[in-house]
Amino acid sequence: MSAADRATQQVHTLYTNHHGWLYGWLRRKLGNACDAADLAHDTFVRVMVSRRLPAQLGEEPRALLTHIAKGLVIDHWRRQDVERAYLEAVAYLPEPEVPSPETRLLIIEALMRIDAMLTSLPARTREVFLLAQLDGLTLHQIAERTRIPVITVRRHIHKALMACMAVA
Repeated sequence: MSAADRATQQVHTLYTNHHGWLYGWLRRKLGNACDAADLAHDTFVRVMVSRRLPAQLGEEPRALLTHIAKGLVIDHWRRQDVERAYLEAVAYLPEPEVPSPETRLLIIEALMRIDAMLTSLPARTREVFLLAQLDGLTLHQIAERTRIPVITVRRHIHKALMACMAVA
């Protein structure tokens, strides 16, 4: 049996032995069978595309499966929060100005990338950037509010703008 055949067999065994359990765990966590099925599938896809073979997962593969699934659940909930906020924002638009479902999906995907980028920034950098972008404060106003030097404020904003360009 080739290495590829062994790996395929190991994934099949892992899936057979643990999919039902993972699906049930996700269904209880999410309260939704469809989302649970999607996230269970995504969990096994993550295992398959990783460089670790199921045989290398150790004695407790459910620990790794749970760890991966928890991250996917958090991403799922974050996406729901972003989508909910977006829908609330466009709920008051006149009908002709409401974006199409395709545009809505593109906007939500962009918002998810922005959210992930902001989350990845250090807390102080994120705070400074949001004070500049959302509150419209100047460098000097931010420096006064945060009690950090203007040059440091400038560095934080530069770092955040570079992160924005990286996801663009």
